[in-house]
Amino acid sequence: MKKLNRNMLICSLLLLVGIMLAACGSTNEETKKEETKKEETTTSESTTRVYKDYLGHEVEIPVNPERVVYHGEGYGDLLALNIKTVGAGFSWITNYAWEDRVKEVEDVGFPINVEKTLSLKPDLIIIGTSDDKKYSQLSKIAPTIVFDTFAPLNQRLTELGDILNKKEEATQWMDAYTEKADKMWESLVADDIIKPDETASVLTYYPGDRLFVMARAGLSQVLYDSNVLKPGDKIQKILDDGTGFAEISTELLPEYAGDRIFILTPVDDEAKQSTKEMMESPIWKNLPAVRNGHVYTIDIEKSDSDASTREWLLSQLPTMLKK
Repeated sequence: MKKLNRNMLICSLLLLVGIMLAACGSTNEETKKEETKKEETTTSESTTRVYKDYLGHEVEIPVNPERVVYHGEGYGDLLALNIKTVGAGFSWITNYAWEDRVKEVEDVGFPINVEKTLSLKPDLIIIGTSDDKKYSQLSKIAPTIVFDTFAPLNQRLTELGDILNKKEEATQWMDAYTEKADKMWESLVADDIIKPDETASVLTYYPGDRLFVMARAGLSQVLYDSNVLKPGDKIQKILDDGTGFAEISTELLPEYAGDRIFILTPVDDEAKQSTKEMMESPIWKNLPAVRNGHVYTIDIEKSDSDASTREWLLSQLPTMLKK
């Protein structure tokens, strides 16, 4: 009898231990499921983040965008960061110095075609226009950011590096470019090609006989960032007002013309004719820069201030200025 009772006790203990182990196993399994669920939730949440663009739109954007449509000036900034987009405005690509580097990108037109953009299934849209109607239409397709394409280069690359998760690449590119640019300008001064504190002006015509002086757009950024060629007082006023350019009359040329003048050759035939007539006028011929032979021409498409064009210009400006 004692032996029977002892066997029953052992069996009971074994059963109790089995139940406890099963309970622990179930608890562990539930814990693992909860942890997995939390990890999945965290992973899902970390795939997007909130970004506030320069117009104040707070937009939930992908952490790592994969299908970007970029529409606006400065597409060369993206090339500098090795960003590949699915769509872009070819108005700011065709005939640019780096056009051959743009592969497998669809043209979304100008103004931007909403239907074409939709067909590309973007996960992020970056535009350079403040048109509220367009923004509203595009933001229904994908998260849409308004980007300041007229901002200084370092600010643009920093912002794009943040938006596109390329911060390190942006910093590396800026450091390398700044070093190259500084050496180029120092060399030009050392070789007495240009003198420190000379002034420069960038002019171009638009259709309708409209003459513009560029201040915070295109080639002018490249020149004024050098701290060697400076804007004159009138152009400095435009810069202080935060304007990219200003329309002037030919009669005001003497007030805006610098020691060196850069003419951006327009695409439009009417604008080309206006440029020709200006350069044949008495006002033009009497400008000090003209008399000293310090006038330079460059196609307007190849004079942008985007990162890739600026890098290309580092090899072109010395040749231009030595003429």
